[in-house]
Amino acid sequence: MDEREKPDRFLSPGEIEKKSFRILEGLLGEYSGSPAEREVVLRIAHATTEVEWAKTFRFSPDAVVSGVEALRRGAPVITDVEMVRAGIRRSALERTGSPVLCFLNDADVAEDAKRAATTRARAAMRKALPLLDGSIVAIGNAPTALFEVCDLVKKGLCKPALVVGIPVGFVGAAESHDETVTLDCPWITAPGPRGGSPVAAAIVNALIRLAEKE
Repeated sequence: MDEREKPDRFLSPGEIEKKSFRILEGLLGEYSGSPAEREVVLRIAHATTEVEWAKTFRFSPDAVVSGVEALRRGAPVITDVEMVRAGIRRSALERTGSPVLCFLNDADVAEDAKRAATTRARAAMRKALPLLDGSIVAIGNAPTALFEVCDLVKKGLCKPALVVGIPVGFVGAAESHDETVTLDCPWITAPGPRGGSPVAAAIVNALIRLAEKE
């Protein structure tokens, strides 16, 4: 029986995904970005059910290409929180050797944050600095982590292959998104304060799927 004929409650995982994206394709309609950007937007919409919001995401001209190339060469993915890390399809990255790393809960990060009177999220990005060149940085929770990455890039201390800057919140999130678009490196973000860890993970997962294609 075709999944179109089955009641939704009896669909398999593959059939559910197939039906979901058929619905999303219809809801998204015409999209002004590239086909690869459209794939990312579809994954954002799938993760959030917010199709119109997904359409507002902004991409630097080379963002998707740079992110896909980074994954294919095994570049690390650095996340601000464990929730982003947990949402990324790490099993799919085993083929290229890309590690997915989060330093937020490291003991030395907590100590450095206390000593510097700053957030653990900011201190974690400072610890990640030796790995940031050519990496994918995926930030979905902490605006201070994104501000730190922006500062490091603007000081010429690193140049990530891609910054996914989509932290959420009422304090600093929108401002950090605005700062992301000024970076001299590839980036993906959205206007306003909305975002979240599931969105950051969905963007990276979309890039993984694109990287798997020949």
